[in-house]
Amino acid sequence: MTYVVTENCIKCKYTDCVEVCPVDCFREGPNFLVIDPDECIDCTLCVPECPVGAIFSEDEIPEEQRDFIALNAELARAWPVILEKKDPPADAAQWDGVKGKRDQLEK
Repeated sequence: MTYVVTENCIKCKYTDCVEVCPVDCFREGPNFLVIDPDECIDCTLCVPECPVGAIFSEDEIPEEQRDFIALNAELARAWPVILEKKDPPADAAQWDGVKGKRDQLEK
């Protein structure tokens, strides 16, 4: 089992989760984070750190978000590791909870 970053991270991209990850499994894209499923050790430390509730175990991910399992794996192969917390985008708070953000994802 691995953990997965889902739609609510798009354009929010808070990086609080990165600081607690003991194996540096987060990867950073322009406006989204993903978890490398090959590196994740299922420690659960990142879940409570996400201020927008965008991280789920693959067994508990909402049905309408299941495509993010494959998306995390795909983008983790292309994006660089992020090791330190960064400031969120200036407009992150206004994107929290917005539905249908998939078209906003920058790869």
